[in-house]
Amino acid sequence: MKKPFEQVVADHGDTVLRVCRAVVGVHDADDAWSETFLAALRAYPGLPEDANVQAWLVTIAHRKAVDVIRAQGRRAVPTGDLPERPSAVGVPEGPDRDLWDAVKALPAKQRQAVAYHHFAGLPYKDIAEILGGTPEAARRAAADGVKTLRTTFPDAYARGATP
Repeated sequence: MKKPFEQVVADHGDTVLRVCRAVVGVHDADDAWSETFLAALRAYPGLPEDANVQAWLVTIAHRKAVDVIRAQGRRAVPTGDLPERPSAVGVPEGPDRDLWDAVKALPAKQRQAVAYHHFAGLPYKDIAEILGGTPEAARRAAADGVKTLRTTFPDAYARGATP
């Protein structure tokens, strides 16, 4: 028997939010997260009972993140008076904030592979299906992303942080 959808949100909401933050950035993550769960709510009744719900949600989040990224390209960026410092709303607090910035700076495929494998815990087979490639390519992208993070952000690894 399938769990109630509210329980699915409670179980996987944090993981999906971390993935959205890593893929689209903290400012657009809430929109991608909301769109993910709205789409999932509509499709949930038809989901097979033996489906990997987390992989299914990350797949939806990936598609919604792509939509957000495409919309950013069409949106005008306002200018004028800029705040004296960036807003911290929605930014992971604590010593790993710089790590989030380093993940954001990765190339798209590497950022997505790192997010889906290390933040969501998906196997490379599922990541390959989401990104459209082979499990080996997904593994390589994640490995390259982690290698870049280790060289550009070595202090995080000295503290034991993981992407």
